[in-house]
Amino acid sequence: MPVIEAHGLTRRFGDFTAVDALTFSVEAGEIFGFLGANGAGKTTAIRMLTGLLRPTSGEARVVGFDVYTQAEAIKRHIGYMSQRFSLYEDLTIRENIRFYGGIYGLPRRAIRARTQALLERLALTEAADTQIRALPLGWKQKLAFSVALLHEPRLVFLDEPTGGVDPITRRQFWDLIYEAAARGVTVFVTTHYMDEAEYCDRVSIMVDGRIAALDTPHSLKQRYQVGSMDDVFLKLARPAASP
Repeated sequence: MPVIEAHGLTRRFGDFTAVDALTFSVEAGEIFGFLGANGAGKTTAIRMLTGLLRPTSGEARVVGFDVYTQAEAIKRHIGYMSQRFSLYEDLTIRENIRFYGGIYGLPRRAIRARTQALLERLALTEAADTQIRALPLGWKQKLAFSVALLHEPRLVFLDEPTGGVDPITRRQFWDLIYEAAARGVTVFVTTHYMDEAEYCDRVSIMVDGRIAALDTPHSLKQRYQVGSMDDVFLKLARPAASP
């Protein structure tokens, strides 16, 4: 069974249709790129899939739960990381991990064990009592991603997770994504960096609230006879921007 399955998923705000009849599925363990220009409808779609916004029409199930009737169950069984909000700056690394462990409803013994395991995996044991504000942005993002997986969700949403970090740190962050996918975690990621689209198993590109293309990066480049995902994106997005 797909981890995400949507049929005709639509959201209107008055007369404006932000998301128009999305139909797609995402398989277990897949790294799925969800691309589109600003205003294309990505954020609205993610809010519906994460149980934060009720659709106007259509159907969708996320990790087996219905987006209309089981939104709270969806929230408990997914991970989420945003570029804009990740960790509390005035708490230490250890305090952040324990705090989110409590939010996710983990037992105290599990929180202690997973905190120690996470610190060791990221080589942050000696810095565990350092406030988040003192960490470089790249380390904040790596830690935020790891915390989003603390409760071992089947699916994690990453909303522009590498914005503002340097290319080397971005590549290291994607190594973490690959490791998670290898463990069977499904990764649903949005990004404005088209080179990152090349790292995904499949990519969808939204234009004006609809999915204009959905396939593997290799197949999309062949279909549009271009050499990069950046060129694919420009071919699809340019008509929408034309007068």
